[in-house]
Amino acid sequence: MPDRARQIAENIESVNNRIAGAARRSGRNPKDITLIAVSKTKPIQDIELAIKAGQVDFGENYVQELVAKSKALGVGPRLHMIGHLQRNKVKQVLGRAYSIHTLDSEKLARELDRRASWNGISVKVLIEVNIASEESKHGVDPGNVKKIVESVCSLRHLEPMGLMAVPPFLPDEQVRPYFRQLRSLLEEAKKIAGPQFKELSMGMSNDFEAAIEEGATMVRVGTAIFGARR
Repeated sequence: MPDRARQIAENIESVNNRIAGAARRSGRNPKDITLIAVSKTKPIQDIELAIKAGQVDFGENYVQELVAKSKALGVGPRLHMIGHLQRNKVKQVLGRAYSIHTLDSEKLARELDRRASWNGISVKVLIEVNIASEESKHGVDPGNVKKIVESVCSLRHLEPMGLMAVPPFLPDEQVRPYFRQLRSLLEEAKKIAGPQFKELSMGMSNDFEAAIEEGATMVRVGTAIFGARR
């Protein structure tokens, strides 16, 4: 376990250094970028080691796993729902997920709002965009972003924070146009939602530096912190 603790701590330090470097190259403040450690399928022990190393934000893809880890970890770490969320599982994540990055339909937005109203809470959400219109991925079509932003902004118990996307797995220079497109969509949507609609959740272990250089405010990094999934 000491070796694992050291490995995770060193990995987090390395990723944070790379985030800072990418931020400086693009004339930005590294403090404006949130590192979300993607802990899906990883044991609680790994998350606890990451917390000891100073990590606060974690990303989970599966509702059951997020709920179990929320119960085990208690108050402190912030768990973000970064996987597809079905409407029939909304009630399970409310009050446990710090934010939901994968709002991808008006029906899901209304269900989140309805459940949040019953619980007397508000829910931080990001709208997921299928930026490359891939059949294998969830998300709103880029052409429908304005429409769903208007819909989400009309719901009293949702806090729209920004946009999220998972571009195709490509080398840096080939993936950058997708990051730029998402940033452009954010700027247009901000005219509807207001200045608080500012988060760009994009970039993973293979491309988070390019994503930051193109405007990411949240990067979702798993392999570079915890190692490859088994």
